[in-house]
Amino acid sequence: MFNIIVDEEINLTLADPKYATKMFQLIDDDRDYLSQWMSWPKLTTKVSDCEASAKRMLHDYADGKCLPCYIIYKGSLVGTASFNVIDRSLKRVEIGYWLSATYQGRGIVTRVCQQLITVARNDLDIQKIQISVAEENAPSRAVCERLEFDLEGMIKHAENINGRIVTHAIYGKILE
Repeated sequence: MFNIIVDEEINLTLADPKYATKMFQLIDDDRDYLSQWMSWPKLTTKVSDCEASAKRMLHDYADGKCLPCYIIYKGSLVGTASFNVIDRSLKRVEIGYWLSATYQGRGIVTRVCQQLITVARNDLDIQKIQISVAEENAPSRAVCERLEFDLEGMIKHAENINGRIVTHAIYGKILE
């Protein structure tokens, strides 16, 4: 079974349809919060949506395009963290993550991203990590800053989140 141990409290497991019911409940509980920063929570209306999403991610994982992980904190599913894109020709990955509002403020995402950076460097021979966040998403931007990523720039009109056009802050880190 695929498992990345982050520390004594956190591990990452590969996205799996068997978590669909738990994932749907997590999304449903935080739908309004998550919908501030992402468009997909409003479109995730039933357990089968989570099953289908996990299956798509596993196909992309098998093709080497991504590394989709679920965050397990003290035995409970609390969010996701992934290499949303693995670009081997540029030796670059793009990290994406979300965490239940209930579990924020515990350093979970920061610790998870630190481990993903190690995986990128040691297992995938990656040279650059990139994270794109909505300009107004202060908690996600704080993660990037704690990880000592450089703010590389802003992309205006980067995404439509439920009718609201947002600017993305693009953060990057060159691995040495």
